[in-house]
Parts: sequence; C-alpha cells; structure tokens
Amino acid sequence: MLFRSSLGSFWWGFIGVIYFEYVSFIGHIELVVHRCLWTGLMLIITTTIFTKWNIFFEIMQNKNYMFALFISGFLIFINWSVWIYAIATNRIIDASFGYFIMPILSVMLGYLFFKEKLNKKRVFSILLVILSILFLIIVSIKSLPWVGLIVALSWGFYNLVRKKINVDTDVGLLIESLFILPFALLAFYLIASKGYNDFQLSDPSMMLFIYLAGPMTVIPLFLYVRGVELCGLGPTGMIFYITPTFQFLLGYFYYNEPFSITKLVSFIFIWIAVIIYLKDLHETN
Repeated sequence: MLFRSSLGSFWWGFIGVIYFEYVSFIGHIELVVHRCLWTGLMLIITTTIFTKWNIFFEIMQNKNYMFALFISGFLIFINWSVWIYAIATNRIIDASFGYFIMPILSVMLGYLFFKEKLNKKRVFSILLVILSILFLIIVSIKSLPWVGLIVALSWGFYNLVRKKINVDTDVGLLIESLFILPFALLAFYLIASKGYNDFQLSDPSMMLFIYLAGPMTVIPLFLYVRGVELCGLGPTGMIFYITPTFQFLLGYFYYNEPFSITKLVSFIFIWIAVIIYLKDLHETN
C-alpha cells in the first residue's frame, strides 16, 4: 500500500515539476489560473464518481467549516502560486528547501497551536531548521530561499486549518477551489482582455497540455492521501521526502540551477534535521 504514497510523492517531486516547468512559458499567473480552474473541474467529476455530494452539502451548511475552508483556500492559492512561480523562474532548489522543512514546520505549528507534545529529537530538528534560516539571513540574506519559506509556511498553516475542521480531503479541496475560482477567473479576464493569454480554442494541443494542470494536481493528492489512510502517517511521512529529493536533483542536475556554498551549508543543517526527524518518526511508529 505504500506504493500509492510513493507514487504520489514521486509525482509531486518529478512528474509535476517536469510538467509545470514545460508549460511555464504561458506565464506563471495564467498557469495558476488554469491550475485552479481545471483542478476544480476535475474535483467536481471525482465528487460525482465517488458519490460525495451529500458530504459536500453537509459541509456547505456549516458556517464554521465554510469560513475555515475560505481561509484554507486562500492559503492553498498562495502555496500553488508561489510554487509555480518558483518552477517558472528557475527556483526549484529553493522550492525543495520548503518541502524539506514542511513536516518539521508542521510539528512546530502543532506544538504552538494544538499543544502537541515534542520530544528532544523533534525539538532539535526544529532548532536546526531555525538555525539554517538564521544562517542564511546573517551570511547572505539574498540567498534566503523565500519562495521555499512561503511554500512551507502556507502549507503548514493550511494543514493547521484543515486539521482543525477535519473534513473530507477532496471535497474540502473542491470547496476551496470554488472559493478561489472567482478570483482566478477575474485574473484570467484581465490577462485575456490585454491579449496576454496563451490559451486559445484554435490550438487543441495547447489546450490539452493546459487541461492537464487539473490531473497533475489531483492525482498525486489522491494517491498520497489514500496511502496515509491505508498505512498511517508515520510510514507515509517518511515517503513524503521523495518529493523534495527529486525536486532538488532536478533543479541541480537537470535544470542546472546555481547552488552556492552558503546554500549548501544551510541545506546540510536541514538534511541533518530531516534525518533526526525521520529516525524519530521510525521509532515512534
């Protein structure tokens, strides 16, 4: 069953990067718009296939859930936007920084907001992440991977909100997408009205590639979440690191992104933190 989570993580870290980098020539703003639009459409289809409309309408009737999903929708929109910006502007290594620290950041946020217990190993992992960021700020603030930090923070707070309300994953994402959609359509209208859009009905091959933004978002999510449901958070938490590992390897070896000594030192801190975190995760699950 771990194969599903492994495939989902690989999809995020390798297939997704290749795809979004390939279509990034249309501009990261338009690409974000299409990701929101076609993800929402695909989730409508999956909600119909898996007959989850009753869950959808139950959530719609709960004002607290709807407000929380509006906030989480805003956070996932930031996450998608900054990640696509990173891919489109050759900052894949910086994005991988964010994915490496995501689980550790989630542990810290869980402690701060839900009073979840921390053992010494997890505290040490958090301190190493903070030390890595402080090192970059002190030595060369220009080297600070701000896109990675925003990706990690937006995802960390997104998980906090979703954990608080604990609604069905894909139905919740559908409602979030519907909240985002009006803003996405407005952005697309503004782009199209000035003739800056690349989406043309007269170009079927281009349309097909852009449509894939939906499946490229939803399929790995389904695979990973299903793996969590079947195998638990511990094993799948370890498998999650397939994502930033492939992102880093692609950024450095395939896309030839620059990687300074300063960043190397900061990444060493992060990798040590990850090793300690994974060892603790293995021992406690």
